[in-house]
Amino acid sequence: MGNCMHRWKASIFIVSSNAKSESPKIQSPSHKEEYKDDSKMPSNPEEVEHLRKDSGSNPLIAFTFEELKTITDDFRPDRVLGGGGFGRVYNGFITEDLREGIQPLQVAVKVHDGENSFQGHREWLAEVIFLGQLSHPNLVKLVGYCCEDDHRVLIYEYMPRGSVENNLFSRVLPPLSWSTRMKIAYGAAKGLAFLHEAAKPVIYRDFKTSNILLDMDYNAKLSDFGLAKDGPVGDESHVSTRIMGTRGYAAPEYILTGHLTASSDVYSFGVVLLELLTGRKSLEKSRPPREQNLIEWATPMLSEKKRLTNIIDPKLEGDYPSKGIHKAAMLAYHCLNRNPKARPLMRDIVDALEPLQEGEVPVASVRLEEAVI
Repeated sequence: MGNCMHRWKASIFIVSSNAKSESPKIQSPSHKEEYKDDSKMPSNPEEVEHLRKDSGSNPLIAFTFEELKTITDDFRPDRVLGGGGFGRVYNGFITEDLREGIQPLQVAVKVHDGENSFQGHREWLAEVIFLGQLSHPNLVKLVGYCCEDDHRVLIYEYMPRGSVENNLFSRVLPPLSWSTRMKIAYGAAKGLAFLHEAAKPVIYRDFKTSNILLDMDYNAKLSDFGLAKDGPVGDESHVSTRIMGTRGYAAPEYILTGHLTASSDVYSFGVVLLELLTGRKSLEKSRPPREQNLIEWATPMLSEKKRLTNIIDPKLEGDYPSKGIHKAAMLAYHCLNRNPKARPLMRDIVDALEPLQEGEVPVASVRLEEAVI
């Protein structure tokens, strides 16, 4: 197995998780200290293998490239699930006879483009590190990886319904119901809250609809941890980093200063919640000029009950609870506050979304009924 760092070219690229997305990636000019934790990142196969053995709650499997050819039927074109700046994602099947001790499983095989640089290696490693150490029902499970010669590959659990982006904005698939949209928001919020409250806090940094994947029951799981960063610790108020993310989702103060905090993720969550409410993308050039930027167009109407119905997704056809839609709109409004210190914590967002789940009864209502009885 050749050294999997030095054969990669040193040009810079930004991973794009969906080639059809209208939201372009953003990045700042290069800085001398691009990442504080570069020294912690494995730079050769042996170090990655050591990481695999000490990966905590989610042990990873080191696949050979030949095994991945078997899993994807030699990367057949009709197995392609999607792609972007990083390369392609293939549908694959791990069979019983692949290797002793490996269970049969349907997987998604993400092949990074070997011509696309050191930055690509860095982001590939970030996914191995974070998803190797973190395990939660609302994070996509990383099954394993391949680091062989020029090959950078990640193997995930297969998510049959694809991304929220593809489901929410599809012209072919049935519209997502109100309850499904709130289920997605609730699951994604729990995933972010888990990251922010981990023993070593993590800032996701690229929260958007294309990075939220869905299983058959529409349970949401966060994917693509290539831009994730360790959060501030101790007395630190933020992490200083290059500005990288997706236009339309990145928090304004982060774009201006490069100061990354958990509140940056909260803002991005507010954008996604607004997309779920309106059925519109954060940026759409095909809209009239005043409506191309979703946040600028919709935010002023979120806090006004009389105007709120003007921005709700018409595909819902009015099939939603008026109180629920108002609470969700107010939550999005607070998440999108220009002042990062005024935004709620992800834990508070989870608590606010819980009563909006189908079949959930607010605690206050239960206590009232008990008092009547």
